[in-house]
Amino acid sequence: MNKRLDSPIGLALAPLRVCLVDMNAGHANQAMRCFRGLVSAFFERARALNPGLPCDIVEVSPRDTGATIPRDADIYISSGGPGSPFDGDGTEWLADYASFLDGFADRAAGGEGDPQGYFGICFSFELLVHHFRVASLHKKTHRKFGIMPVYPTADGQKHPLYEPFGDRLFAFEHRNWEVVDVDETRLAELGGRVLARESRDGHSKGRSVVSFALGRGIEGVLFHPEADRAGVMNWVSRPEEAEAFRAAYGEKTYQAMLRTVDDPARLARTYALFVPGWLTRRFNALAQRRGYRELATPAHHGEAFAEAAPRAASA
Repeated sequence: MNKRLDSPIGLALAPLRVCLVDMNAGHANQAMRCFRGLVSAFFERARALNPGLPCDIVEVSPRDTGATIPRDADIYISSGGPGSPFDGDGTEWLADYASFLDGFADRAAGGEGDPQGYFGICFSFELLVHHFRVASLHKKTHRKFGIMPVYPTADGQKHPLYEPFGDRLFAFEHRNWEVVDVDETRLAELGGRVLARESRDGHSKGRSVVSFALGRGIEGVLFHPEADRAGVMNWVSRPEEAEAFRAAYGEKTYQAMLRTVDDPARLARTYALFVPGWLTRRFNALAQRRGYRELATPAHHGEAFAEAAPRAASA
C-alpha cells in the first residue's frame, strides 16, 4: 500500500516518506493499527509547522508476500511478529531484508545523503541482533507477556530515546526470545550501545537486553512501545490470554496489570513519548538538511491513549 496524505501540488518542500514494514506474516494484529495512528499524528504535527509538506506512507509485508523493502524512504519502522528470528534463514525475503540493513548501515556510516532512521521492534529487533551478530538469541522456557518494567542502562538514560523516562519505564511485552551474551567487540565496531535491559541488576527479572542503538540511525527494542490502551485491552480481555497470565504470574499481578493500563505515568506515558519522540528526532535530523521547521519534543497528555477501548473480561 502506498498513499499520499494531503499532498498539495507544486510546493517546494521535499516529500517526507515513512515506510512501515509489517513482520506479522499475514497474522491479525493490533500493532499496525497503532503504527498508522502514530505516523498519522506525526504527519499532522509536521504539516502544522510546515504547511503543504508532502507526506507519504508506504507499507510492505515481506514475510507473507515477498515484497522488497523500498530503499528511498526517510524513516522506517519495522514491526514485531510471530515465530522465530531464525525462520527466515535461506528465504528470499530475508536476503532482501539483510541487503537493506547492510545498505542502510553503510550509507549511515558514510554520511551519504539525507540521514535516514530505522526502528526495529520485537521480531525486527531480534532480526537486527541476528543479522549484525551483536549478541546471542535464546528461546525462553516460558513466554514473557504483559505490561512489564524496562530499565535503561547508564548509557540509555543519556540517550534521547530514554531521557524522558529516567531509570524505569513500562511497556507491553509479548515474546518467546531473549537477547544475551553481548559481543562487546562487535557492538563497538558498529558504534553501538546497550540502551536498556529487562532487569535493573541484570538478572532478577531476566537476563535479556531489550534495546540497542546500532550505529547511526539504527535503533530497536524488544518490547512494544507502540501499544495503546485499545490494543492492550484487546489482548487482556481474551479469556485464554488472561488465564495464561494468571497461571504464569498470579491473580494479584494480573489485577495490578489492569490498574497499570490506566496509570497515566506508566503505559500511557510510553505510548505518548517513545515512538513519537523517535519520529520527532528523525524528522529534525532531516529538517536541518531540507529546510523544514523543526518539531518540539512531544508532550504527554494521555487523551489519545485513554480513548474508549474494550473492557477486560471479568474474572
